[in-house]
Amino acid sequence: MVKKVMAFGTFDGIHPGHIYYLEQAKKFGELTVVIARDETVKKVKGRKTLFKEKERKKMIESLKAVDKTVFGAKKESKFEILKKFKPEIIVLGYDQKPSKKELEKELKKMNLKAEIKRVKALNSKRFKSSKLKKKIIELIS
Repeated sequence: MVKKVMAFGTFDGIHPGHIYYLEQAKKFGELTVVIARDETVKKVKGRKTLFKEKERKKMIESLKAVDKTVFGAKKESKFEILKKFKPEIIVLGYDQKPSKKELEKELKKMNLKAEIKRVKALNSKRFKSSKLKKKIIELIS
């Protein structure tokens, strides 16, 4: 039986690191990708995204590894989406929060069980969104 897998991200401009992360997640089963809402990104990262949430969702949907995309929570807890989809496996990127321990605690509160996997970086010095954005700004300045 195919397992339900969930991965999360902002995905503000797709790069090889994102593709690698989602391809690794797909190896575990049917992949649903949760796209962070514009307002959530602004609140958490303190800045607007380059691409609007619908544009980011469309980019992720175009990837072969992705079976389904959904938007993250707007108002409720960021963990509520887990209750709705009940993934069997949650795949986190190498630098993503929450920690495995924090996520396990949240799952327990919701009476859910899911295996938590963390994908290693493809090349964190080269393929990290914040570093790539800085480089683009340097190039166009």
